[in-house]
Amino acid sequence: MRKRRIPIPVVASIAAALLTSTAVAVALPAGAAVSGCSVAYAVSSQWPGGFGANVTVTNLGDPVTSWTLTWSYSAGQTVTQYWNATLTQSGAVVTAKNVSYNGSIATNGTASFGFNGSWSGSNPAPTAFALNGVACTGGTGTSPSASASASASTSASASPSSSATTSPSTGPIDIAVNSSTKYQTIDGFGAAVSIWGSAWSTAETQTLVGLGANQFGLSIVRTGISPVSSEWATQVSALKTAKSYGSGVKIMASPWTAPAAWKSNNSRTNGGKLLPEYYDDYANHLNSYVQYMRGQGVPIDVTSVQNEPDWHPDYDSMDWSGTELATWACAQGAKVQNTKLLVAEAVNLNYSYTDPTLNDACARNNIGYIGGHLYGTESAGRLGPYPLAAQYNKPVWMTEWNLHAADGSGSTIWGDPTNLAAWNETLDDIMRTVHRSMEANWSAYIWWYGKRFYSFIGDGEAAYGTTAGAPLKRGYAFSQYAKYVRPGYQRVAVTKSSKASPLEVTAYAGGGKLTLVILNRSTSAVNNAVIQAGQNITSAAHYLTSQTQSAASQPAAVNGSTVSVNVAARSISTVVLTL
Repeated sequence: MRKRRIPIPVVASIAAALLTSTAVAVALPAGAAVSGCSVAYAVSSQWPGGFGANVTVTNLGDPVTSWTLTWSYSAGQTVTQYWNATLTQSGAVVTAKNVSYNGSIATNGTASFGFNGSWSGSNPAPTAFALNGVACTGGTGTSPSASASASASTSASASPSSSATTSPSTGPIDIAVNSSTKYQTIDGFGAAVSIWGSAWSTAETQTLVGLGANQFGLSIVRTGISPVSSEWATQVSALKTAKSYGSGVKIMASPWTAPAAWKSNNSRTNGGKLLPEYYDDYANHLNSYVQYMRGQGVPIDVTSVQNEPDWHPDYDSMDWSGTELATWACAQGAKVQNTKLLVAEAVNLNYSYTDPTLNDACARNNIGYIGGHLYGTESAGRLGPYPLAAQYNKPVWMTEWNLHAADGSGSTIWGDPTNLAAWNETLDDIMRTVHRSMEANWSAYIWWYGKRFYSFIGDGEAAYGTTAGAPLKRGYAFSQYAKYVRPGYQRVAVTKSSKASPLEVTAYAGGGKLTLVILNRSTSAVNNAVIQAGQNITSAAHYLTSQTQSAASQPAAVNGSTVSVNVAARSISTVVLTL
């Protein structure tokens, strides 16, 4: 993190729009008696010049063992990245083929994949699909009952046929959860303690990691590794409190620099390379920190090799290339014990700093995570899935971002919980990027300082109008993810009706619950939104943060496998369904 960085304003993306659900025929193996399927094609997010989309195929006929789905674009859209399928494009025609683990689809089963694309002018949905060259028939080839099921799956509700048949709704479904289609496992949501300053107090730590009223449920705390070992004790108390008071809290430690004597510029600041003859000393330095903290009762779950290897400011910093990081990870990474290494926290998740490690089996085997910062990542087109990391099963963590452009470099707006400028930035920039990072299959989102005037709790600086330790609006908004989407939960698929198209929704399964986080960045409420869980709901809770409310409890009406909620305009909601 740059101590004096001027944040780059982020352009708010266009609200995600659900596109039409279209039936398509499945070409079955020779001798199969029944064929048919439906396809749900949904734009999960859209921004100027780019978009993300999810595609779910539901097989309505006999089981299939492999599939090839084709469609054509009518407005020049181009596929740029993909996951859970192999996509190729020739002109307007896109061909998606299954990968090794999702070729078989049972009767009434589904297969899903996603991709990012580019667009210009307009981004209409494909109007026709085909599997293995067989066009859509709107039903099955031989079975009237299967044909009726196919018709039901293409209703305005856009809910998968498996959800509709498991527990029918008495009315249209606006958001359908498909728990059988799974994405990334969530490691958590977090923030950093002060890297160069004082620690959080016990009460402040409890506010940030606790799960009670007016607490935010952070499950990751990031700290710095000083090059001076005598400074390591500064954060012990806060980190120990976080581990003991929070639920499943992970500690991540990031070094900004090695000791000056080990560097090419003989300085802690202004970058400078780690000299190769000190590679082993640096490994021992990181290991010593991990073992010291472990002895203090603070296990370090994740240790970064370097904070921002591509940024060389006039404060603690160190310069690496991607090749140098891979070389170090291969030769030295195994020496850092009782933790998992993360490579490498480049400013904008620049793949040139992580691809070399992922492509080197020796280096790759010594790391547990891939990490990067959000500064400039969206404009660089990398706020999306990282296929190489997914290929090698390395979770992607977003480990730092900081934005407070709304204050005009000095306003006291942060102490006013109803300030419109502060709320607009929180909803349209901060929470939108959390949503997009989840859709990108990233496993963690870590904000900059948890205690700061523009962050989750106030720091008491008079010029900015906050009270030290007091919860802030941005903390309540972030808690809509952090407090209810817990480590180990797994993101699952959702589909939406046209009524719910203004809503940006992700869903998670875990702990006997389905948890949905819903952003409504439009200026209109979506009332009586019906959510279908796919199985009976025992109870439901709904919490909402807006310009005027802070994690406030809202009504939620349960009816069998569905729940109805009102989603206020310009708000973020969490709906927790106990099954």
